[in-house]
Amino acid sequence: MHRLAIVALLILSGVVPAAAKKPTQKTNRPNKVQTEAATRLQVFLDRANFSPGKIDGRYNDVTLKALALYRESGGEQPQAPPSKSKAKPNLTPDVNGLDLGSVEPVFVPYTVTEADLQSVGQLPGNIAAKAKLKFLPYRDPADAIAEKFHCDIHFLEQLNAGKLKGIKAGNQLTVPNVEPFELASVKDIQPGSETASQAANELEDQPESTASTSGESGATRNVSAKVDTKTNMLGVFEAEKLIAAYPITVGAARTTSPIGDWKVRGIAKLPRFRYDKEMLEHGQRSGNFYMLPPGPRNPVGVMWIALNKKGIGIHGTDDPGSIGHAVSHGCIRLANWDVVRLATKIKQGDKVSIH
Repeated sequence: MHRLAIVALLILSGVVPAAAKKPTQKTNRPNKVQTEAATRLQVFLDRANFSPGKIDGRYNDVTLKALALYRESGGEQPQAPPSKSKAKPNLTPDVNGLDLGSVEPVFVPYTVTEADLQSVGQLPGNIAAKAKLKFLPYRDPADAIAEKFHCDIHFLEQLNAGKLKGIKAGNQLTVPNVEPFELASVKDIQPGSETASQAANELEDQPESTASTSGESGATRNVSAKVDTKTNMLGVFEAEKLIAAYPITVGAARTTSPIGDWKVRGIAKLPRFRYDKEMLEHGQRSGNFYMLPPGPRNPVGVMWIALNKKGIGIHGTDDPGSIGHAVSHGCIRLANWDVVRLATKIKQGDKVSIH
């Protein structure tokens, strides 16, 4: 009785013993229903070629930008990008009028194949060691599967608790219901050059007069790409109609992306890359460099869309998690699955505006 009286007195006085306190856990982690709803929207946008970047089951800022551009493509008034200072994390956006019911199911089972594991291997962290390899592979099977399904690696872990270690052919995983990115299909992209002995970022400038503005049939094309360095989004246009959009990473302060109007001069598949630290960080070419082999974990990913400006291209990445957030060394960087889709929409001679 005496002990109970002391506890009661402490409670009345506003002092509670540590053992009696029940800490309130505040978390912004969405519940299962919210996660599925956000993933449904991300898959919907991904299928429509208004990419939300890596799918993570959240209404992140890239997803909201993609949604705004998708609505704009349908004739709605342009929307201002979400303000980082005012935006509430994972706040459900307006999805009225979207055919989200077309995304069913949101998640699908996937059985790992031997082909998924063929591009997985030991990937050293040292640039000199990477230069000695013939191919820069995925770091592990989970890395390969996450990229195949446009998925954030941590979200893939969340969907497959305890299943990502020691993945083998025949294992079944749960993945977002997107069109898979097939690494083996990159070589089939047309038009495009095969891997060349010369590094993609070593191609010489091309005079504007030599860049064609017509397609293979000779008909004049009216396709262009516009890079917005403030919103970190790249839009693809047919005439003035927006038909696709992808999140990007642009140049840093010391190696800014070249503002202006350019043209596509060609596409290199599975490119090699000249890694020159002095050039990448300060824009000054040096004799101390490494030639990195092709592969999904090459710094420029699986595709290099060259512009008529030496050393500048639109390309893939070895770190899809950095898209829309980190900075590049002057180029325009996309997730590998997005740069491959972009390469099917633009051709040599098409205009690229960076503004």
